[in-house]
Amino acid sequence: MTDPNPLPRDTPESESPRIVEQQLSLDDTIERCIGNCGRIQFFQATLISFAYFFDAQQCFISVFTDAEPTWHCNSLSNSPCKNICRIPRDSWNWDLPAHTSIISEWSLECSGSVITGLLASTFYLGCLVGGFVLSTLADSSLGRKNMLVLSCLLMSVSGVLTALSTNVWMYTALRFISGFGRSTITTCALVLSTELVGKKWRGNVGIIGFICFPIGFLSLPGIAYLTKGSSWRLLYMWTCVPAVFYSVLSYFLVCESPRWLYIKGRKEDFAKTLRSISTPAKRSSLTDSFFDKCIKWEDEWLETDLYSTIKILLQKSWTLRRLASVMVVGFGVGMSYYGMPLGLGNLAFDLYWSEVFNAFIEIPSTLLIFFLIGKLNRKFSILGLAILSGIFSLTCVLVRWKGMQIGLELISFFSAVTALDLVMIYTLELFPTCVRNSAVSMLRQAVLFGGLFGPVIAAAGRQNRFLSYGVFGITIAVCGLFVTLLPETRGRTFYDTIDEEERKNRALIDGVDTA
Repeated sequence: MTDPNPLPRDTPESESPRIVEQQLSLDDTIERCIGNCGRIQFFQATLISFAYFFDAQQCFISVFTDAEPTWHCNSLSNSPCKNICRIPRDSWNWDLPAHTSIISEWSLECSGSVITGLLASTFYLGCLVGGFVLSTLADSSLGRKNMLVLSCLLMSVSGVLTALSTNVWMYTALRFISGFGRSTITTCALVLSTELVGKKWRGNVGIIGFICFPIGFLSLPGIAYLTKGSSWRLLYMWTCVPAVFYSVLSYFLVCESPRWLYIKGRKEDFAKTLRSISTPAKRSSLTDSFFDKCIKWEDEWLETDLYSTIKILLQKSWTLRRLASVMVVGFGVGMSYYGMPLGLGNLAFDLYWSEVFNAFIEIPSTLLIFFLIGKLNRKFSILGLAILSGIFSLTCVLVRWKGMQIGLELISFFSAVTALDLVMIYTLELFPTCVRNSAVSMLRQAVLFGGLFGPVIAAAGRQNRFLSYGVFGITIAVCGLFVTLLPETRGRTFYDTIDEEERKNRALIDGVDTA
């Protein structure tokens, strides 16, 4: 459970713990130097977590830039106004200028759902490829800070260049590059922000990013509404230019993770970082002699990357079963989470208000998980949420009243968002420390893989809502059933090695709960 304390203040000098000169481990050093979260650490964590804000905007910007505009028949037209692709081009016109959407500007209205959906899917394909290619750089050569800055810069610069696209293929390629760069933003931001504070404050700091993401999502329909009737290129400029400045600002203001510097043996940078983010009362105690005499430095560190730990996950039948099950669940949840906001244009409700409601619904979902995570049964909560999301998504297809449609969609989306947060936490608890990060990375890839199909399915739903919300509902409900193959983890102890986890499992089978 996370500590529900209010905004922290710097620790007074009288409360500063005396640093004893003895050999300290990494955890002991972090706790003694920055265990209490001061204002500098809180500022750092907030600045880092703001990357979620820009990430959310690029994830869902295609809802407006790739939307199919409304149209009307000319008054002199004798053709029936039912299917835009079966009447002469000179017999109808767009309600808004053609440059408001890439669909109307590049005459893609009759290109089919595969082509129009592919435009948005390439972003998630880039996320998927980038997740595999860039996943180990934050642990190895670049570090958390540089990887975060590079990811944000690549995403934002490619977004600016997207606004200069002259054809659909250039647009598609740049969206792929944007997704490729974006792939490590949330992971780096979460890890870096939590590694700048002691373990007491990690949960509180981690939630900042989960709040920044829906705020960024919420800002998107506001910007889109203010630029309504203007070129879709303007929306990319308004969201990506600030992200470029944020990337540059972060490079100069954000500190590198002291844990990563310690593991890399960079003693001077490690000491400098701890001094810069510690409270004034502790800073005077962090002398060069303290770091020379009291910190235990290793000559060699055993490093494992994503690919070597995946091999470990595939060698054991129980780890493979758990990994496969959570990835199937993640696929179904990811398809609904990324696909449902893209399909809102298929409902008989205002697109801008629909996106506002969907963005806002993520905030109570995050707070619900934050306050109830210690009491929720992981296994059956995820199963119930997946089935609930599926039922309401299917019901959304059947009703005609637009107020009821958006209400059912919001309940379905709320369930999917909550299920996604829960399955992430559940995966952390299912695997020991030695493979935990890689298991979560694989789950994230499965979620993105599901998101890859979301835009295509949403585009297909423009002609038949069942092909969007019906498919979303069936997929998340069926995939959610795979959680029944997994053990319950609420209240269980975390284990560090595969052997420890296997001993626990054998003890449970014998009727002895080692947790």
